[in-house]
Formats: sequence, structure tokens, C-alpha cells
Amino acid sequence: MPENILARIFEHNKWANARIIDACAALTDEQLDAEPVSATKGSIRETLLHLVGAEDWYLYQLTGAESGFKRDSNPGFDEVRRTAEASGEALLALARDPASKDWTEQYTASDGYIITPWVVMVQVINHANEHREQIKSMLTALGIAVPEIDGWDYGLAAGGLMPPAE
Repeated sequence: MPENILARIFEHNKWANARIIDACAALTDEQLDAEPVSATKGSIRETLLHLVGAEDWYLYQLTGAESGFKRDSNPGFDEVRRTAEASGEALLALARDPASKDWTEQYTASDGYIITPWVVMVQVINHANEHREQIKSMLTALGIAVPEIDGWDYGLAAGGLMPPAE
């Protein structure tokens, strides 16, 4: 069976989200709520909740499944982790089994846009990458070591990349 590259991309997304959540969970409230010194809009906490809430909303757009996650209620890290794990796993399931969905059936969003579902899948990955990098930038500005979460790091973690033998 050929490698499912789309599933690998969504596996990386889920893995990277978990690593950035873990890094943020170790922060104090002062660090989580610090005003960014970069061009980023919003604190680490706001950006993280936006990232997780948006991914949950993208899943809703694709499946109609509602999780009840309320990013405006300042949920704890256990709820953030559960929501990211559940949405990440459900999106990964869609990527693993593309035949489970009609990717050409358009729908009209609440703002009137007509959307083809594959666009949402592209946005999931793009949106998460942007906000994880913003969080890493804010962590760096606070003098905090950032998690290594790029494709090379995931390749090492997943066994798809091996360092040369010495």
C-alpha cells in the first residue's frame, strides 16, 4: 500500500500541536498573558486558544461534530489538550480515509462564502503552522527554549529520518 502523505502531514500537525501545548503548559500566568514584543497580535495564551479553537471549528466545518470547546472561557490545559487531541485525531482520520468524505461537495459558510472542503484541510495546516511559529517567537522573546517541531524533527521522532551512522 502506498504511503499516505496527507495523513503524515496531519500526523505532524497533531504532534506539533501537542508539543507546543506542553511547552505552554509549563509557563506561568504572567508569561502566558505577557504582551508580545513582536509583530504578533495577542499573548501566548490567546494565540494558543485561538489555534486550538480554530482547529476544532475547522473540524466542525468538515463534519458537523461540535465539541463544546469554549476558548473565551479560559479553559485549563487539560481541556486544551483534550480538544487538540480529539480534533487532531478526527482530522487525521479524514486524511487517512479520504473516501469517507465527498471532497467536492461545497457548502455555504455562515458568512456566505461557498467552500469546497479541501480548502479547509489546507487551512488547518497553514493556520496551525503560522500560530505555532508565533508562539515560538513569543517564547524566544521571553528567553524560554522552544520545542523543535518542524518536519525534520517530526521525521526523527517518527522514525522517517535517521542521522548518519558514525
